Amino acid sequence: MQPLRKTVGSVRPEKAEASALEVSGLTVRFGARTILDGINFDVRDGEFLCIVGSSGSGKTTLLRVLAGLARPAEGKVQFAGAEISGPSRDRAIIFQDYSKALLPWRTVRGNVALSLEARNVPASEQDAIVDELLGIIGLSRAKEQFPSQLSGGMQQRVQIARCLAQDPKLLLMDEPFGALDAMTRQSLQDEILQLVADKKIATVFITHDLEEAIYLGDRVIVLGGSPAGIMETMEIDLPRPRNQLTTREDGRFLAYRHRLFELLVQEHPPQAFEGKGQQ
Repeated sequence: MQPLRKTVGSVRPEKAEASALEVSGLTVRFGARTILDGINFDVRDGEFLCIVGSSGSGKTTLLRVLAGLARPAEGKVQFAGAEISGPSRDRAIIFQDYSKALLPWRTVRGNVALSLEARNVPASEQDAIVDELLGIIGLSRAKEQFPSQLSGGMQQRVQIARCLAQDPKLLLMDEPFGALDAMTRQSLQDEILQLVADKKIATVFITHDLEEAIYLGDRVIVLGGSPAGIMETMEIDLPRPRNQLTTREDGRFLAYRHRLFELLVQEHPPQAFEGKGQQ
């Protein structure tokens, strides 16, 4: 694992005018059961949007709709002005279970190159692109290793690099750091903030961890109810670059955490949330 970078160097624009993604009147049903009802929000160009909610609140279902892997019963989801009707290389998804996301018979280099092959990038150009991406995520020395030889954090870095090789305009992340230890999780939080800011990629990030949502996000959406709707959308007025120590000690950070916990505990007792009591 690389040393923890406590301060993220890139600064995201405060607010972007254009929307990369627009969700309006979204309702999702599985059979007779309504999972999501009347969901409306947008994701601004270059924005980092976090979505929180208790287990079973439809967070992953919503992400699958944004990825084009599930269809809504009602409403509309538009990306770059066009309605989403299926998966697209412009929208990359990073899953929590990195062990199943990587191909075990391919090396680190081969897993990252998979996205380049899907884009029909000439073989003569692939090595340079893979080397650049592995350098960015700190895995240059591991490129000939197989997933089984890597730690969890390293495997998740490979998945991130493979998604970046896809050259996406929107990054969808489903609790990608939930299975990692605290130090690795914080290191990857800072790395992903740096990467998406540098490449100006709009990001939707699902998490159970309220502190993670506040630390990463420009805004946080809270899902709740049955069927689930948006309980509140919170603008996170914390300066960038974020810092793992001073940001989390900021009085505003603590106030945001208190408000999010208060919203979610209205429906569920504290033991319904994972973590160290703050979630």
